[in-house]
Amino acid sequence: MVWRVLGTGAAVVAGIVANKSVTTIWQKAGKGESVDPENPYTPLGEALALAVLSAAAAALARTMFTRKAAQYYEQSAGHLPRPMLDKEEAREA
Repeated sequence: MVWRVLGTGAAVVAGIVANKSVTTIWQKAGKGESVDPENPYTPLGEALALAVLSAAAAALARTMFTRKAAQYYEQSAGHLPRPMLDKEEAREA
């Protein structure tokens, strides 16, 4: 139960951080603040660049925040969360 809360919280925080990061990077690159990649009038290159940047930022942030949450859980409980233990056992089999 604790891991569900920690894991979900980590994912939510990661999403917020990724979104803020992408917005900041996009603005510093001199691109419009609000680019709609689904709009057919948005240049394809810009739409794809934003999509790739967003996906990479989201994956990186989620990985980092989930790892930190797992480390915190392990320090508190003395073992990794059950879902991570199950994955590790499945890998070993």
